Amino acid sequence: MEHFSLDGTEYEAFNTSGGLGTLCDTWAGRVQTLDYKSVRYPGHRQLMKFLLEELQLNKDTETLKEIMRKSIPSTMQDVVLVFVTVSGQRGGALVQEVFARKIFADRSETAPLSAIQITTAAGICAAVDLFREGALPQRGFIRQEQVALPSFLTNRFGAAYQQSRQVESIG
Repeated sequence: MEHFSLDGTEYEAFNTSGGLGTLCDTWAGRVQTLDYKSVRYPGHRQLMKFLLEELQLNKDTETLKEIMRKSIPSTMQDVVLVFVTVSGQRGGALVQEVFARKIFADRSETAPLSAIQITTAAGICAAVDLFREGALPQRGFIRQEQVALPSFLTNRFGAAYQQSRQVESIG
């Protein structure tokens, strides 16, 4: 668990499952540290731990869903943070690169979408689009790391990550 501030907003980050998929296998032996964390507002992890582990609602997902639907309003005020830091050797020098974005909800009247809806759909639709265009292998399992970032960001769906606001400061 770590705590950090981004653009003046406090967050907590903690290890979770998923997200990396096959990335650990792809980079095995070539990367010393690979870390994937979920980012939430302070207190989220402890509340979920209480619900899932202490009240054992991880064994009763129907009750958990009912509680959540009755108690937590849906919102269009969500934000998805994408923050990637890479450190390594380039041309004999130790360098660090950062890719950071904040993706916000689209509040258009015709098709409003939350930030999590936009980013989930963008990733899947961009990959399908790139596959259809022949930019990805046409046979076998395609790992997410086979989708080149420039191709993803210039894709009509992946562009959602470009139209977002670049993070200005990291505290």
